[in-house]
Amino acid sequence: MDQGTGGMMMLRGLGGAGLGALENEIQLIELAGKYGFQAVDIDAVTLIERVGEKKAKELLSDNGVVIGSIGLPVNWRSTEEEFLNGLKKLGEHAAAARLLGCTRCCTYILPSTDYPSAHFMALATRRLRSCAQMLGAYGIGLGLEFVGPHHLRTQWANPFIWTMDETLDWIAAIGESNVGLLLDSYHWYTTSSTIADILALKPEQIVHVHLNDAPNVPVEAALDGGRIYPGEGVIDLAGFLKGLHAIGYAGPVAQEILAQKPREGTPEELVRHSKECYDKVFGAAGLQ
Repeated sequence: MDQGTGGMMMLRGLGGAGLGALENEIQLIELAGKYGFQAVDIDAVTLIERVGEKKAKELLSDNGVVIGSIGLPVNWRSTEEEFLNGLKKLGEHAAAARLLGCTRCCTYILPSTDYPSAHFMALATRRLRSCAQMLGAYGIGLGLEFVGPHHLRTQWANPFIWTMDETLDWIAAIGESNVGLLLDSYHWYTTSSTIADILALKPEQIVHVHLNDAPNVPVEAALDGGRIYPGEGVIDLAGFLKGLHAIGYAGPVAQEILAQKPREGTPEELVRHSKECYDKVFGAAGLQ
């Protein structure tokens, strides 16, 4: 992981969620560059298949954008057969990401499971260790995202893990130096985490960051698909960003708006709105 410390600034990033009916990755890259974003979360394999490696590199460079993170293309939550089939694809995805300069790959941890919890933990630890080892061969970090909304904790039969501390303990058990957190402001908020929890981290413990906001409802009623744009809700995003800056995190901070009812507007209008939201919360944090 290469986040660095010192005077480096965080990178403003975008994922496709919350940006309307994007045509493809090319449109996301071009809009991100036009509105001052510096990173996009996209599938490197898909981009290379669409335009070729040379054109993909030019497209990123010309727009002043890097790939912040790719998703982990491995279903580690299901059967061993599904896991092994996914693992076959991981080398291709890691190689494509590395060709385009991306050093982060992320996956999420659901807070409950239909499998017996202890058995699932044993399987998942081995599986994620295998993924991390393969990614590590390409110089790529694996970010694990704890998921906080209360309704998902009972969505499946047995509780799993959903706090930052539990996830850090799991990362230690996985035991690979390239594994860290994907820290999402929504999950930070819905698990009642604090700025002190961020300040207790080292920057190398964070692989990637998601930024989104929560509506003004009781925290236990905040739905996973109820997110809103940064600065429109009740999360202390200025404090969240200040905490990340204070510990020296200098990687991407990518907007991820998962909403049951998408905001109306064209992708360009929504990226422009996202820029205004980022300007607001970064400004409030003193991080223009």
